[in-house]
Amino acid sequence: MTTARQFSILVCVFLCAVVAGCTAKPYTVEPVTDFDVSRYTGTWYEIMRLDHRFERNLTNVTATYEMLEDGGLLVTNRGFNRKSCKWKTVTGKASFQQGPKVGSLSVRFFWPFAAGYHVFELDKENYNWAVISGSNRRYLWILGREPSMPEALKQHLIRKARADGFATDKLIKVDQGPVTCG
Repeated sequence: MTTARQFSILVCVFLCAVVAGCTAKPYTVEPVTDFDVSRYTGTWYEIMRLDHRFERNLTNVTATYEMLEDGGLLVTNRGFNRKSCKWKTVTGKASFQQGPKVGSLSVRFFWPFAAGYHVFELDKENYNWAVISGSNRRYLWILGREPSMPEALKQHLIRKARADGFATDKLIKVDQGPVTCG
């Protein structure tokens, strides 16, 4: 086998490992079961998040999920950047990692890279709130069906996330107020 061919195989194996690792979940996170994707569809408001570069400076952040014919979800994330005075929208596709009854998905916004999306706390009665983890503990979102959430509920969800090892002291509250620039 030529050195170039060996290098190509090594690069391919490395990229596969990287892409697969991006969809993993933190070992303390257990995705919800009896997940009902049809009840999860619609618009969710970002209440709190751990800050990261692709949402930095965004307010009024929402995530909208729509069913696709293949059983996956169309994902549209939208937020307003007050510094640039512009809306930022990104659309991707989510597919279930363990079947549609488990809240563990792989979301792809930019091919070939996918990210883990793990619903590990959920209001199963009304689907009014959810807590989401990424592939590691640097990614955490608290979502609600309304732009605000009762403080007692928010504190309860923060305690649950802290118990799972997330740096909840670094959570930022997402402003869902009037859209203004500056």
